[in-house]
Amino acid sequence: MAEEAVELARREIAYCETLLAKGGLNVLSETFRDTAEIKAWDHYPTGDVFDPTSGAQWFYHCHPAEEGAEEHGHFHCFLRPQGPQGPIHHLAAVGVDAHGRLLRLFTVNQWVVGDDWLGAEGTIALLRRFDVQMPRPSYLVNRWLTAIFTAYEQQITDLIRERDRTLLAHRQPESVEARQDRALEVTSEFKLSGSLD
Repeated sequence: MAEEAVELARREIAYCETLLAKGGLNVLSETFRDTAEIKAWDHYPTGDVFDPTSGAQWFYHCHPAEEGAEEHGHFHCFLRPQGPQGPIHHLAAVGVDAHGRLLRLFTVNQWVVGDDWLGAEGTIALLRRFDVQMPRPSYLVNRWLTAIFTAYEQQITDLIRERDRTLLAHRQPESVEARQDRALEVTSEFKLSGSLD
């Protein structure tokens, strides 16, 4: 990825966050805009976000609250290269705090999201197609997520390759395939300080 594209994407992330902050909002408050009650494990927005032009799809969810946990939840990001009825491939998850600040990027084992498995190089080839140009739940949230995939393309590429290495090295019970072993959830992780490092 060219340095200028990465820099432009980082400015786009900052622009979206700044514009939301002017109204006392953030990416989470926008994602939950039409939500009366936030429940662990539920998808927000209801029905997920899907861009029919790019095949990009995402949803946000949180786990039950844990005392002292910095992360509120995460955006799971996918691509459906053949459209809404075709296979779905998990690209990466974007973890944020309760104020919508970026904390980490990570990959998960297949059982976590139940996607159609695609090896590292095939998954990496889909990354540049993650482009969400939809008005709901918020055009700014969609722009923000799209920019994250450009600004951190190299880190996400590395995470996907590490995901496959982790699965290859994983020693699971004989009767369980590594991708279905519930003892292995997060397969790779890149932590951020909350700023665009």
